[in-house]
Amino acid sequence: MAKIRKGDRVVVLSGKDRGEEGVVSTVFPKDGTVLVDGLNVVRKHQKPNRAGVMQGGIIDKDMPIPLSRIAIISPEDGKATRVGYRFNPDGEKVRICRRTGADIP
Repeated sequence: MAKIRKGDRVVVLSGKDRGEEGVVSTVFPKDGTVLVDGLNVVRKHQKPNRAGVMQGGIIDKDMPIPLSRIAIISPEDGKATRVGYRFNPDGEKVRICRRTGADIP
């Protein structure tokens, strides 16, 4: 069970996009990085594909951000928080907000 999952609202803590908010689109647990829609965008020079499927030129591409540079946004107060865990009485593991103690869906 990962602390940050696809679909979570996160805020960037450092770097060129510091303070920006976005939604996690992909998580790479092996690399310890995530892709956030519209953040950490770079301009990349793309060669045309041989089959003609992909056109060449300069494209904008989302690049992965290290997990240490992002924090999940608390559902109650909208501020950056850490993620903790607790177990329900039925034994289910639930993510909680460390700031407020609220459940993170």
